[in-house]
Amino acid sequence: MSLYAPPAPPAPGTSGPSGPRASFWRRFGAALVDGIPLFVVNIVLRSAFGLGVGAALSIVIGVTYFGFFEGSASGQTIGKRALGIRVIDYGTGGPLGFGRGVVRYFARILSSIPCLLGYFWMLWDREKQTWHDKLASDVVVPVWAYPVSSWPN
Repeated sequence: MSLYAPPAPPAPGTSGPSGPRASFWRRFGAALVDGIPLFVVNIVLRSAFGLGVGAALSIVIGVTYFGFFEGSASGQTIGKRALGIRVIDYGTGGPLGFGRGVVRYFARILSSIPCLLGYFWMLWDREKQTWHDKLASDVVVPVWAYPVSSWPN
């Protein structure tokens, strides 16, 4: 028996998501809240250490930030916490873990390449998943529907 509540299966004959999902604008807002400080850190590191070393350090910081926070039991970065959303495993409803948080980080590159199509994909996807959600097998949900406090530590 799992301690986590996975997303409910879709009702027969419906075409909507299998449970409440975070909206495009909440996800966008969370990305801005996370992205602006990381962008500033990137500029500072590139100025201090040069383009190559600064860029490498920025990637390490990004991987660590997203892997740690999105892979944690809460599934929340600072931006997601501020906007009341979180990332959960699509199959179990549990946390992703650091490894899948890192997969999600690098999969964002694929979501960005074709004119951000992978990000906009959630607008017509039944489960409201972006490409990086699909690759990491997760969903982004509102905290009110999947509270963090109900998860074991």
